[in-house]
Amino acid sequence: MSSALISCSVFHRFPKPFLSSSSRVFPDVNRNNISLNFHPLKHGKRFSKKNFNSITCIANHSSSFPTVDEKISSSSSPNVNEEISSPPSIIVDENNSSSSSPIVEGKISWVDKYLPEPVRPYARLARLDMPVGIGLVSLLTWPFLWSIALAAPQGHFPDFNMLNLFAIGVYPFRAATMTVNDVLDYDIDKKISRTKSRPIANGDITPFQGVCLLVFEILLGTGILFPFMNNYSRLLVIPFLFLMCTYPLMKRITYWPQAYLGLNLSWGALIGWAAMKGSCDWKIVLPLYIGGVFWTLVYETIYGHQDKEEDIKMGVKSVPVLLGDSSRNWMAGFGVACIGSLALCGYNAQIGWPYFVGLAAALGQLAWQIFAVDLSSPADCKTKFHSNKWFGVITFFAIVAGRLFS
Repeated sequence: MSSALISCSVFHRFPKPFLSSSSRVFPDVNRNNISLNFHPLKHGKRFSKKNFNSITCIANHSSSFPTVDEKISSSSSPNVNEEISSPPSIIVDENNSSSSSPIVEGKISWVDKYLPEPVRPYARLARLDMPVGIGLVSLLTWPFLWSIALAAPQGHFPDFNMLNLFAIGVYPFRAATMTVNDVLDYDIDKKISRTKSRPIANGDITPFQGVCLLVFEILLGTGILFPFMNNYSRLLVIPFLFLMCTYPLMKRITYWPQAYLGLNLSWGALIGWAAMKGSCDWKIVLPLYIGGVFWTLVYETIYGHQDKEEDIKMGVKSVPVLLGDSSRNWMAGFGVACIGSLALCGYNAQIGWPYFVGLAAALGQLAWQIFAVDLSSPADCKTKFHSNKWFGVITFFAIVAGRLFS
């Protein structure tokens, strides 16, 4: 009895293109007489046209090929390089595959399930398949919402129309932040294991196509927001876009690119207040902005530890590379500065006591991240990074409650 060596997992039935291209090797094979007894989603990449080019089949024919009733025997979850009794020896080699995997931890994203294939790389470039937040509210959106809520009159809820407007309108800018990063960093991304499958780094789309997407995202965001903004807040969008487009260059210049990113991601604290008031009350919005910058330094330092070892090898500058084993102590300092700035903001805004109670809860969430994270575990760093949506939620409702009880 000959054997099949399977070096990675495949669907429970071979696709038609595979069988048709292999008819010279297995002239008596058809789609209905071969199956593998393991889950199609939990193991390996789904086949695509690009994957077919990397499949090598070596025939070890036996006298007869199994029928549909003589299915290949295997365990429910076969291991890599497991020998399975079958006529052919099949080796699936994905080392040359350039497509980004649509399957993450056994799940297919909505991008790969619903969008047309030509559109999928652009959706992945904009990280539509990787939301970091609650619905459309990403980490970038929270400073906008904080300042809008803070600008509400004493004893009143914030303007829900403006909250909804900015929740929707800021999302294209979040996508643009991801796009410009990949356009300028694709040469680095393709050398980092975590990022080499990104659409530009793996060749699914070109940098020029990425720039076209970036222009579309900026036009979409401004088209949604500008009709409802005053001239002062519109002008504040210009430095916001400048910071966004120049951030990826900072990792080539300074060990503090995460701080520069904080200047960008927290800029919404100024825009949101200005959109409501027509100007900036700096004694209120400046501490709010600084608090956002230090919050960004906390979660981006955690995030950056995922790639620290590879960044060191490639000479890429970052806060985790600079701080190394002392990162946790520095993050504790960033956290104290964040909460202190937010407290000063609330004091200057004459906000009610519930705000400070909520701020204590936000401090607890931030402290849990800093002292519980395993900085040597990329998976745990990713988990703690994603938990920052709850810091945004807690701070937002603290502001709302504080305004109601002012």
